[in-house]
This record gives sequence, C-alpha cells and structure tokens, in this order.
Amino acid sequence: MNAGCMGHAPMSDTSIVRLHPRQDLHAWAERDWSGGIATDALQGLEQFAVQTRNTTYEITMLTPKTGAVLVRGGQFFPEHTRATLAGCSLGGSILKVGTIQPGFLMELLHEGRRIVTTRVSEIRTISPAPPQ
Repeated sequence: MNAGCMGHAPMSDTSIVRLHPRQDLHAWAERDWSGGIATDALQGLEQFAVQTRNTTYEITMLTPKTGAVLVRGGQFFPEHTRATLAGCSLGGSILKVGTIQPGFLMELLHEGRRIVTTRVSEIRTISPAPPQ
C-alpha cells in the first residue's frame, strides 16, 4: 500500500537540496562561527536579545556550563521562564551545542519539550541598567 492511499500527501519536496553527509559535516566543521554566542565563553548573567523571523527573545544566561537560561518571547515564553539552551541547528539532526548563531534555528528545552525557533537574524547584547 503506498502512502497516498493512507490519506497522506506524497513526499515530493523539491525545495530541499540534500548533500552527501560528509559534505554536510565538512561544511559544518569549516564554517566561520564568529558573530554568534558560545555559552562556554560566558560567565553568567549576560543578557541578549535574539531576533528571529517571528519573535524577539530576551535571554539571560544563568549557568553557561549547563545552558540554563531565563527566556521571554514568543508563544511558548510569554513571561520570563527557566529553560535550557540546547544550541542551534539547521533543522536537521546536527546540533551545535551551547551556541546561538545567526541564520540557524535556536533550540531550547522546557518541561521535557524541545522548542525550535525560526531562523535567528540578529543577536544583540543587552547592557544592564546603571544603578540609580
């Protein structure tokens, strides 16, 4: 029985170009990773505004080693919420752990669910307010 007979649309996505896995991994390894955030380079309590196609997320890094963050933005995080920054991906099975990169999808873990954003377009550091 083919998939079309079971009520599913046939798979014919011609907009995706698949590369040989070695090419994918080589391109991934050789990529210029500047312009993003690597949590292992942070101290903790840094704040960022991460703009995706649909949402601006406010992220406060709590524990860089574990990826613990406070995040607010989008439908999943309307208020400051504790979550874990897993990393960034292109929507496939390769995850760049502990990073946020422009052009990639940001992946967060919250209450056992993986939240994947639309592509990151910009990352800005938010300076703490001066004491009054």
